[in-house]
Amino acid sequence: MHDHYFAAEPAAADARREVTVRLAGRPVTVETASSVFSADRLDPGTAILLEHAAPPPPQGTFVDLGSGWGPIALTLAMRSPAARVLAVEVNARARDLTARNASRLGLAVEVREPESALTAIPEGGVDLLWSNPPIRIGKEALHGLLATWLARLAPDGRAELVVAKNLGSDSLQRWIREELGFVCERVASSRGYRILAVTR
Repeated sequence: MHDHYFAAEPAAADARREVTVRLAGRPVTVETASSVFSADRLDPGTAILLEHAAPPPPQGTFVDLGSGWGPIALTLAMRSPAARVLAVEVNARARDLTARNASRLGLAVEVREPESALTAIPEGGVDLLWSNPPIRIGKEALHGLLATWLARLAPDGRAELVVAKNLGSDSLQRWIREELGFVCERVASSRGYRILAVTR
């Protein structure tokens, strides 16, 4: 049986493997598995986000929305060790991988499923949210997810999203502006992907 990477409890065999990727400017070896997003490499969209996003501030509450095996959360924790980093992920296998990868790299990352993550957000809100959002969950579910989390941005918080042009980056940018009322600017474009920066 083939699982979607956004299945909460993947049914496929949990085949683990190690891959070496480059995060925060250095090679690291991480554990991945079947039925998680981009199990055999650093996904190209995520790589572009990590390359082009504005440098994270030294501290604050940071969210990796849809962490997969953890490349965004790990990078945030490596680059801003004083920050509180939450990795938010619906897939239980991916949450386990993110936690294991953070532990093996000596990084402080809180790994949570979406509902408990929302209750963990401080009153001041999220200072930084980075995401390669799960476009393939469908437009309605995606819009609900982004509306929920962008509403948690602090007054001066910032979100950076990477979305492929052929998967609707331009229409998503318009929706965030017109329906949610946020400022949403395209700040980078590379190899068919757009980086959208969202602020209040």
